Amino acid sequence: MIRYPFLEKNATVGVTAPSSGVSAKGHDLFKLACERMEEKGFKVVCGDTVWTQHKAKSAPAPVRGKEFNAMMGDEAIGMIFPPWGGELLIEMLEFVDFEEIERQSKWIMGYSDISTLLLAVTLKTGLATAHGACFYDLRGEFSDETTGQWLSVLSTKAEGSNIQHSAPRYHKEKKQSEPSSSVFNLTEPVKWKTVSGSPETVKGRLLGGCVDVIRHLIGTPYGDVESFQKGVIHDEPILWYLENCELNAADLRRSLVQMKLAGWFRNSSGLLFGRSAANTPFDGYTAEDMYRELAEELGVPVIYEVDFGHVPPQLTLINGAYAEIEVFEGKGSVRQHFLP
Repeated sequence: MIRYPFLEKNATVGVTAPSSGVSAKGHDLFKLACERMEEKGFKVVCGDTVWTQHKAKSAPAPVRGKEFNAMMGDEAIGMIFPPWGGELLIEMLEFVDFEEIERQSKWIMGYSDISTLLLAVTLKTGLATAHGACFYDLRGEFSDETTGQWLSVLSTKAEGSNIQHSAPRYHKEKKQSEPSSSVFNLTEPVKWKTVSGSPETVKGRLLGGCVDVIRHLIGTPYGDVESFQKGVIHDEPILWYLENCELNAADLRRSLVQMKLAGWFRNSSGLLFGRSAANTPFDGYTAEDMYRELAEELGVPVIYEVDFGHVPPQLTLINGAYAEIEVFEGKGSVRQHFLP
């Protein structure tokens, strides 16, 4: 069964960096994010790894694992919220105390490289995890409606439900790094798309993350989708949500074929793809070609340009939750049910 944490009002948020930390030049903006969280009534506790960054990681893998385990085991901490993603989270998985996670119930939220940890935790322990904004994204005076829903989603009680709608606009051009009231520059109209070109409704247990990194869980003890499907969700279909950070269309295709050959898409009800600034065509082969091929091969709906991933804003998607996705005339909704 799936276990759902509940984010208490005025909880203590633990910030640790299982992937990249914050270099010295980013400390002031990160401190601003801490202040914004405290303005919402939360207490913020930062680990040592947050303040360091050297050679593509915040600290050596055993150090990152130890700090993460300490926060998971600390009863005073109600949520773990990494500053952002990075590159080498996978190094620290062997140092994670998954037995301790099975004794705990607290949210872990993030995206990008953090989705490696999120997916591994849900697959190995049945603890629901949250794919959503990173801590650093919340440094603005206010959040847009889509990003800001993280709080209501994580405050949903077990067996309750929540609904999120497609954003009206998305962020195309990066703002400068100085503080701003809204962080994101939402200028471009959002349009969710389907391979069929028709309205779609898909249902299933959500699983997913950033393809660039979760693909490396295949064949490891941390990527056993088959055991999760049989032993935890009792053969319910999986609704995959996937996003691309840096892969061109051919590399993305290779990665998804690997997932298919590894059995990850067996008994899948559909695939959702987040917006991406990558998806570069290769020799005329495009992401749209790939979406169409996947829909034909798997015989399931494929929906793309959805609000999650590296092109903000993004929905808060819960690994393990039962979801109903509806798309009609470019707009969409995600209703998540916190079913065991």
